Parts: sequence; structure tokens; C-alpha cells
Amino acid sequence: MSEYPFSPETDVPADTTRRKSHRVRNVLLVFVALVLVAALAAGGYLWHLARTFDSSTDTIANALPETRPEKGAAAGDSQNILLMGSDTRDPASGDARSDTMMLVHIPGDRSGVYVMSIMRDTWVEIPGHGEHKINAAMALGGVSLTVDTVQTLFDVPIDHVAIIDFEGFQGLTDALGGVTLNNDIAFQSEGGHGEYFAAGPITVEGESALKYVRERYAFADGDYQRVKNQQAFLSGVISGVLNTETLTDPVKVSNIVGEISPYLSVDEDLDAAAAGALAVSLRNVRSGDVHMFTLPNAGVGTSSDGQSIVVPDEAAIAEIGAALDADDLAGYLRSAVPQS
Repeated sequence: MSEYPFSPETDVPADTTRRKSHRVRNVLLVFVALVLVAALAAGGYLWHLARTFDSSTDTIANALPETRPEKGAAAGDSQNILLMGSDTRDPASGDARSDTMMLVHIPGDRSGVYVMSIMRDTWVEIPGHGEHKINAAMALGGVSLTVDTVQTLFDVPIDHVAIIDFEGFQGLTDALGGVTLNNDIAFQSEGGHGEYFAAGPITVEGESALKYVRERYAFADGDYQRVKNQQAFLSGVISGVLNTETLTDPVKVSNIVGEISPYLSVDEDLDAAAAGALAVSLRNVRSGDVHMFTLPNAGVGTSSDGQSIVVPDEAAIAEIGAALDADDLAGYLRSAVPQS
């Protein structure tokens, strides 16, 4: 028997105090057990996602040039990612060309994402090869030369690069249950299996998504409208991925990673750990924080060797390069596009 028949502090029988403390301890143990189970389950889930990403994506050897522009102090923790779309994700393919090119800028404070499309016929200096359309860099020297060309154009370093095979859009839209976007103008895609896309809000899925992002012959301005459509599609994908219904559905997230990974090629440093860390840092970003625009140009023209080209706007390129180096692309956009 206890020396004290009552708890000295509460005048409650000591055995009652012990029973209560046991219950409290048991509740705490159950709680800790539940936390551990949840942590193990989450860890297994994250391990599964990481394994899916790392095992399914292709790694591009030597994708980032050894020599690159120095990152300005003002750029801080910002990142520049070169995203390319092609009919093949194999950068070693002899006829590989980057039909779609977007420079993704993620500011250091992770307050948003800026996506700048670069017209594939933009006439630029390709290091070691003279002037060409920018999409020729892939065929002339692979991914590394393409990255070097973009770095040279803006005089800023590229941190990561990713190539997506257009075929991956089919599985991605299926995993999302369709992508809803705002179609700028109505059009009929080319070919015997062409499809009509009405103006206004539409939902595309599977093969329809592929037809939507690829089409250019249906438009009088060709690639200009195709770039707008690709931005509209990407905006729809981002809205679909960043909504609460998707983010809180482990099965849906797993399906998205599983569907898109086999169509991705990434640089050696962009593994699951790096991609996951970047995703966590952007956890508060929503679709309204994603800003899309196209690199300004001086219209179409003809090169000295007779090619139809997009003439670069040198002043705009210099301004964007300075904004990237200062991690202030938001400021550039405010000045370049007057607010109403």
C-alpha cells in the first residue's frame, strides 16, 4: 500500500490517480502509435512516388554545360528551368528538335511561377554555329547546346532542364480526368482524324489534348496561336494539379506521377529528391500565382539564307535577362504590360 492513502496534491485516492495516469499514458501511446503509422504510411507513399519518378524518367547525361553565366547575388535562391516539348524525348535522336520551349522562372521567395514561351523560329546566335532558329540547337549539339544557347541569350544560368514527349500529354490528361482550359479561337485540327475545338471553356483529354497542343496549320499566324494554345493547356494542367481535390488525393497524385514520368527526360541533378524539395517549396502556390507570357519579338522576317524567321527583340531580351538576374521578373512584367 502507498505511504499516502490520498494524493497529497488533490486529496484523491492514490490508486485512482494511478488509474488516471495510466489512461493518460495509454492515450498518449495510442496517439504516438497513430502518428508513427501515419508517418510510415506517408513515407512509403513518398518512397513509391520517388521510386516511380526515378525509375521511369530518363536521365540526360551532361545536360548542363560546364561553363555557364555567373548567378548574380540578387538572384538568390531563384531557379531557372528550361522546359522543352518534342515529338521524341530522346535528345540523341538525329532529327530531335525542341518544337516547344519554355523558360520557367521560380523566384527565391517562391511566391509564384513565371513561364515564358520562346518561339521556336526565333533567330539567335547558337554558340559555335552562328545564327540559326533556336530550335535547331538540339539537332546541332543536343540538350547541352540548347541550354547553352538560352543561357547565352539571356546571360543567366539554367539550373535544370526537362524534356517532355508530347505523347505524355495523353496520359497526363487522363490522370487528371481531363484538362479544362479557355480556348482563344475555334479551330479544326488538320488531318483525316482532325477534331473541332470550340471557342471558350473546353475540356480536352487523351488524344484530343495532343491534337490541341500540336496544331499550327489551322491558324493564319501559325506558331503564334499554337504557343497561346500551349500556354492555355499548361494553365489548365496547373489548375488541375494545384486544386485541393487533387492535392489531397494520394491515388490521383500517384497516377499523375506514374503517367507523366515515362515521357520525361531530365538533367542528372533533377531527381525525385530535388523535384520533391522544389514541390514542397511551392506548396503555397496556386494557379493564380502562375504567370505566362511569350518572349517579345520584332515580328517575322527572312534570314540572309532565305529562311522564314521570328526576328528577336534585342531590347526586350536584355531587359528580361536583367530581370532574371535580379529575380524581379514580376517587375519586368508590370512595366512591359501596363496594368489597367
